[in-house]
Amino acid sequence: MIKIKIVSRQQQRYVQLLTNAQLPQLEITEDPQQAMVLLADPPLIAPYLAEYPHLQWLQSTYAGIDALIKPEIRQDYQLTNIRGIFGPLIAEYILGHILNHQRHFPQYKAQQQRSHWQSHPYQSMAGKTMVIIGTGTIGQHLAKVGAVFGCHIIGVNRSGITASTDFQQTYSITALNTALTQADYVISILPATTDTDDLFDQDRFSHCKNALFFNVGRGNAVNEQALIMALEQQYLCHAFIDVFKTEPLTPDHPFWHHPKITITPHIAAESFPEQVFTIFKANYFRFQQQQKLNYLIDFKRGY
Repeated sequence: MIKIKIVSRQQQRYVQLLTNAQLPQLEITEDPQQAMVLLADPPLIAPYLAEYPHLQWLQSTYAGIDALIKPEIRQDYQLTNIRGIFGPLIAEYILGHILNHQRHFPQYKAQQQRSHWQSHPYQSMAGKTMVIIGTGTIGQHLAKVGAVFGCHIIGVNRSGITASTDFQQTYSITALNTALTQADYVISILPATTDTDDLFDQDRFSHCKNALFFNVGRGNAVNEQALIMALEQQYLCHAFIDVFKTEPLTPDHPFWHHPKITITPHIAAESFPEQVFTIFKANYFRFQQQQKLNYLIDFKRGY
C-alpha cells in the first residue's frame, strides 16, 4: 500500500475527495512515520518535514512552494506544485482592480451614499500597454484577456523568447527597464527565487511612468520602501499588492494606511481542492507507475 498524509487547511475536503475517489493501493494515514506521500499546504508542512522518514513525493496544494525550497530544509524527495488553474483567477483580479480604479466605482459608491450626482472623466483600457513579468501559464492567460480589452501586451521572461502569440513583444529580464518605460500596467507574476529578490527596487521603479503596479507573484520581488518612494515620486500611480515579504502584515506596516496602496491578503488565486485533486490524481497514477511526475519542481532553480 502507498500511504498518504494530508496536511492542509482544507483537510476535511481532501479526505472526502480521496475517500470518494478510491484510488488503487492508496491509504490515508495520520502517522508521519508511515507516510510515503504528502498532500500538503507548503507553509503548514515545511517545519515538520524531518518527521517523515519514508517521504518520496509531496504534492503541494499551492503554486507557490517557496516555504519548501529554503536551503536548510530537506530536498531528498519529489516535489510537485499546482499549475494551469490560476490564470482565470489572476486575470479576474487584475482586470477587476484596473476597471475599479479607472472607472471610479468606489467614488461613485461613496457619492451614492450622499445622494450626490457628479461624473468623473475616465480612460479606457483599449490602447494601454500591459507589461507582464512572468510568461508562464498564468501570464499567458492574462495576456489573452488583456488583449481582448484592447491592450498592447508585452511579456518579460528569463530568455526573451516569446511564450505565446498573445504577447506582441517579449523582452528578457535583463531588458526589463526598457519594457517598464512603455507600461501603463505592470504585473509581476514572478516566483520566489534568489534572482527575483528585490527585483523591483528604487532604480527599477524609476523607469515607470505613473503606471499601475500589481504584485500577484511573490512578495520577495518588491523592495517595500522603494515601492512607497515610487508612489510618492509618481513613478507609480497606484499599487495593488496581494503578496508580501512577511505575511500577514504587521499592524504597524506602512502599507495599511497608504492612500495609493490597495492590500489584499494573498487571495488573488486560491487553490480550490477540487482542482488540486484533479492534478494530484493524475500525478498519483504516474507515481504509482514510476513515471515522471507533472509539474515537478527543480530545487536548484526554485520552480
